[in-house]
Amino acid sequence: MRLLVVEDDTKIGSFLRKGLREEGFAVDLAEDGEQGLALFRDGVYDAAIVDIMLPGLDGLSLIEKIRQQGLTTPVLILSARRSVDDRIRGLQQGGDDYMVKPFSFAELLARVQALIRRDSRTPEPHSLSAGDLHMDLLNRQVRRGGQTFNLAAREFALLEYLLRNQGRILSKTAILEKIYDYSFDPQTNVVDVLVCRLRNKVDKGFADKLIHTVRGMGYVLRHEQD
Repeated sequence: MRLLVVEDDTKIGSFLRKGLREEGFAVDLAEDGEQGLALFRDGVYDAAIVDIMLPGLDGLSLIEKIRQQGLTTPVLILSARRSVDDRIRGLQQGGDDYMVKPFSFAELLARVQALIRRDSRTPEPHSLSAGDLHMDLLNRQVRRGGQTFNLAAREFALLEYLLRNQGRILSKTAILEKIYDYSFDPQTNVVDVLVCRLRNKVDKGFADKLIHTVRGMGYVLRHEQD
């Protein structure tokens, strides 16, 4: 999933980008309102985190502009302003949630995940499966054949992406955009390396291979029954 963070405080912006990437999100970071607005127009995001006090175009004006343009991306407002009036104004301007600085990263993560779930057109499943492979999305656990696998954040994100698109060939570019950042060179082999690591955990030692390479096209997760 892809997030946009609009935050002019370099320390906070870097902290959010690092933490969210470790949780498996692809994150774009803008350091002012105008840059944030340009990214909103050019990209498709599952959610955004927007600071209010931004140089140039402030956060509330940014949110107002994207709403006027018909963009419905869920927005979590991040602000040092604590008054009830400030919170009400932020929500009235088009924000979907409001957090006050300083904040707990764990709470921010939970709120972002809740915004994404609420924005989904279909109910969010608690688990995904293919054959004897089962993924628990709530507890972030993966099991197969009585084994439990410890997956790194990007391995988990890739497996979730493949499971949600079973039978569909996913190109390396699509995986890059979903799991990593637009800044990655499409010619890089990070996707191949990530797929190899995931296969070594969930396919190795099993007769029924789930993750398949489609030469020249990409990868597909497919449960092939006898």
